[in-house]
Amino acid sequence: MADVMLLSRIQFAANISFHILFPTITIALCWFLVYFKVRFHISKHPVWMRVYRFWVKVFALTFALGVVSGITMSFQFGTNWPGFMEKVGNIAGPLLAYEVMTAFFLEATFLGIMLFGINRVPSWVHTGATLLVAFGTSMSAFWILSLNSWMHTPTGFEMRDGVAHAVDWFAIIFNPSFPYRLGHMLLASGLTVCFLIAGISAYRVLRGDNKKAPNIALRTAVYVAAIIAPLQILMGDMHGLNTFEHQPQKVAAMEGVWDTTKGAPLLLFAIPDEEQRTNHMEIAIPKLASIILTHDPEGEIPGLNEFEGKHPPVKPVFFGFRIMVGLGMLMLLSAWVASFLLWRKKTLSKGFLMFFVGMTFSGWVATLAGWYVTEIGRQPYLVNGVLTTAEAVTDIPSGNVAFSLALYLIVYAFLLVAYIKTLFLMARKSVEIEEYSLSELASKPQPMKEVTA
Repeated sequence: MADVMLLSRIQFAANISFHILFPTITIALCWFLVYFKVRFHISKHPVWMRVYRFWVKVFALTFALGVVSGITMSFQFGTNWPGFMEKVGNIAGPLLAYEVMTAFFLEATFLGIMLFGINRVPSWVHTGATLLVAFGTSMSAFWILSLNSWMHTPTGFEMRDGVAHAVDWFAIIFNPSFPYRLGHMLLASGLTVCFLIAGISAYRVLRGDNKKAPNIALRTAVYVAAIIAPLQILMGDMHGLNTFEHQPQKVAAMEGVWDTTKGAPLLLFAIPDEEQRTNHMEIAIPKLASIILTHDPEGEIPGLNEFEGKHPPVKPVFFGFRIMVGLGMLMLLSAWVASFLLWRKKTLSKGFLMFFVGMTFSGWVATLAGWYVTEIGRQPYLVNGVLTTAEAVTDIPSGNVAFSLALYLIVYAFLLVAYIKTLFLMARKSVEIEEYSLSELASKPQPMKEVTA
């Protein structure tokens, strides 16, 4: 049986991989809901309320799974990684508490009004509640990413008897990598939601829903993606430069650079070999890695051999980075082409609609790939330069971890399949409701604005 550290790492990876899927949607989706509601107030056109009502149901389902899966995350700090809280709990504990007090309580207070108060409170109160929930989801990301960033670039603390103590909370919260990591995650959430909305809306259109609501949602998502995608590429570049400054070993793994090199090429593809400490089947663009990272064609990039024994596993970081970047470029291209077609022709072809259905969860794949690059790239440290993974792991029998891991994987697989099936079932039901409404409308006159909504 695998050792307890490997099993604990796999279990934590499984938990965080499942959990992160849902906040990645709720963070940005709630801001879309604010936009849909404000557009309804401005235009008074019922189509915006129809768009809002459909996607608020998706938000509610996603938020519920995010909360449930997030609860198990906190348990693992005590069960699988007791050394983490023992050594850096003075910093991690307050940051997690701030997230609960400022974000979770805010969401919990106004979520009920947002979901159930639309016909029970004044419209402006309901819109305000939606805005506050959106603010709460963003604040949650703020605190969680502050802690995560601190684990990569720890500052504002001192060690006393082997325990970290805070000496500057401003430096802790706004640590060197935090602004880039927060911006990168918020934009990733935006892109994820853009392609989710575009994919589900395209599916509704393909199912025969020719009403305005899915087409407006699709158009909105595509236009927003066309704006966000290049911003994400710019933010990713800034994040990479920050990582190169503070975690050069991670960048060396991302780029597959073994020996310190001046004028390092950008590897489009390669197969890293950690045993021989080299790459096979390289496809490279000369000097481009140095240009990107140092803005100098002859710039020097430290190689992995400079950090032997203290660098992350190379293959998952190397390939994860390329999956993330490849999907990001595909998102940019598809959003720009679709925006041009919608501007010129007002509609998308069946083939393009099917493409967007296939891209519905592409944001999830890109986010997970990026998250693996970030977190695996921190190894062998749990807190960079302060606490190694081996020092923090539990000493319980590996069989206990294996049993709980198996249960987690079974439950998560079931919930993930059920979630995806429910989203497409909601889309199909929405089409059926529209068809039923049309048959009723045909039997009695209705205002034209209602009929075309």
